[in-house]
Amino acid sequence: MAEKKTFAREDSVLSHPRLFFLAIVLSLIFMDPFHWSPVASRDYQPVKLDVAPYKQVMKSWRNDNQSRLRNARLQFAGEVFGPESIEFDREGRGPYTGLADGRVVRWMGETVGWETFAIVSTNWSEKECANGVNSTTQKQHPKERFCGRPLGLRFDKRTGDLYIADAYYGLMMVGPGGGVATSLASEVEGSPILFANDLDIHSNGSIFFTDTSTRYDRRNHVFILLEGEATGRLLRYDPTTKSTTVVVSGLTFANGVQISKDETFLLVAETTKCRVMRYWLEGQRAAQLELYANLPGFPDNVRINDKGNFWVAIDCCRTRTLEVFSHYPWMRNIYFRLPLKLNILGKMVGMKMYTVIALFDIGGNAIDVLEDRRGEIIRLVSEVREVNGKLWIGTVAHNHVATFSYS
Repeated sequence: MAEKKTFAREDSVLSHPRLFFLAIVLSLIFMDPFHWSPVASRDYQPVKLDVAPYKQVMKSWRNDNQSRLRNARLQFAGEVFGPESIEFDREGRGPYTGLADGRVVRWMGETVGWETFAIVSTNWSEKECANGVNSTTQKQHPKERFCGRPLGLRFDKRTGDLYIADAYYGLMMVGPGGGVATSLASEVEGSPILFANDLDIHSNGSIFFTDTSTRYDRRNHVFILLEGEATGRLLRYDPTTKSTTVVVSGLTFANGVQISKDETFLLVAETTKCRVMRYWLEGQRAAQLELYANLPGFPDNVRINDKGNFWVAIDCCRTRTLEVFSHYPWMRNIYFRLPLKLNILGKMVGMKMYTVIALFDIGGNAIDVLEDRRGEIIRLVSEVREVNGKLWIGTVAHNHVATFSYS
């Protein structure tokens, strides 16, 4: 009798091959023995996200039906590698930009071209770090911590010093003549600055800058997005005391920083939550954080123009599927454990990134929007800088700068 019961159990399993196959597939997904999923070997902990409904955002959003950024001009193709941030010195020379190979370079005109202005690491060498167009590929990732990765750039127009937010070395500064940058802040209140991203300079000398995550560094930044973790921080460096303090914590992918023209508030981008926040520096609301603008996509840097309005660089657009994922972390936990490459998983949920740049007034209202919906000229934008009627557009992932005549 015992043997008959055993055979009966075996027969019941074999008679339902679909269930058996499903069990095998599920075990492969959750155990991932071959480490094929994007989150393989990670302590993946997705969380619920408070993101404004996509329909609500798009209802009041201005569209660029002419897709005007198609008329942008690509410049310096194959000469600059991942130019995240664009800056000009107090004499108007430039542009300056930070590259994926660890250098800050400046444009010296057609005759000279680009020259190395600064490096952020004393370890830097041309042999190890200068990898040309490959600098913006995964081939550079193992070298980033060694070579550095300068992101946000700001000149102090009074002194001529250039301040740099380097993803691995923290807040740094180099004098008007360039050279090897000096470290100003690599930790805060006993914890390391893991992913310095962007910065701005107050007239009192204070440097406000972001530390994107205390959990993941730049090389692993995609996991900040996949998890929705909120360990990002807005920090302040005091040059008088040479100390760094935490101004705001609990930000989701803390990114671009911009102080207002009257210095009463600053803006900080939260990339994962597709929004820009306002932190009040002065007045009755001082030290308060509030919503400035919800966006259709993922913001990077924020830059002010001469009129006091703000350009926001946006990688667009989030989809309805991603909105559902944001509310149900258990879905993300299953989906991103599928044994498929991340770009394939992205396409399966309708992600097709293109560039949007938006100009906002001080109230958080979009007053102009420019798009390249088909990604014909620009994809993965990181910053927009308006100078003398021209927009300089940076990208962290590609090997060119784009310009657009704007008046």
